Amino acid sequence: MQQISNIMELRERLGKAAKIAFVPTMGNLHEGHLELVRQARTHADCVVVSIFVNPLQFGPTEDFNQYPRTLVEDCAKLEGLADVVFAPSVSEMYPLQQTVFVEPPPIANELCGASRPGHFRGMATVVLKLLNIVQPQVALFGKKDYQQLHIIRQMVAQMNLPVQIIGGETVRAADGLALSSRNQYLTAAERVEAVFLQQVLNKLRQDILDGERDCAKVEAVASAALAKRGWQVEYVTVRMRETLKQPKCEDCELIVLAAARLGATRLIDNLEINIE
Repeated sequence: MQQISNIMELRERLGKAAKIAFVPTMGNLHEGHLELVRQARTHADCVVVSIFVNPLQFGPTEDFNQYPRTLVEDCAKLEGLADVVFAPSVSEMYPLQQTVFVEPPPIANELCGASRPGHFRGMATVVLKLLNIVQPQVALFGKKDYQQLHIIRQMVAQMNLPVQIIGGETVRAADGLALSSRNQYLTAAERVEAVFLQQVLNKLRQDILDGERDCAKVEAVASAALAKRGWQVEYVTVRMRETLKQPKCEDCELIVLAAARLGATRLIDNLEINIE
């Protein structure tokens, strides 16, 4: 495995590859990331993983400076799984002040975007830059960040980028908590409580599968259940999976998404719903 931090050197290395699969990350890798890398191997002869904490997608009060940077440990985990680790500096990715941005679709202002203004613009901009640098045929993103995945798919389709976007299933701990780099911020007591988020979403999904069609009702019940236990709820919502718009009665492919804070830690999760 080769670690590269320079764009020109990376392009020279990848010029020898027949087909490239790409997994962009911000590092601090966990099993969810590694599973995406394993999936990438099934799609291409050359697997590239980027590790870059992107300042453009952090708000002024968010945890950019505190975000864990564990490059040595990450590379050890990727040994034998990836062919190239691209770990550029901020100055390598942004040699000039970035004044050109990707303007994401309106959905970027809803859900997570409502409380994180500018986040998806910064995310989409760096993903476009990375796709231009790596030029993969396939790129993999986790479904846990479903809104992010949706926006990336829209960007790739509307910008006519020659890359296939694949969504990897959410990897969970044994108790059901979705794996996330931010889980390490949880205290021991909060870690025990954190699984309740998925339990609430499972209950909401089951209510819909059992025939409940009043989405506002089940959303309110789920939000109240979380709030009662001390969670600060940003949203719990049922949306159409393809568009993330409010569902209609006849929609069969749905998704329930949630974001809530437990103590100082913001957690997100989602579950897909297939109505027969």
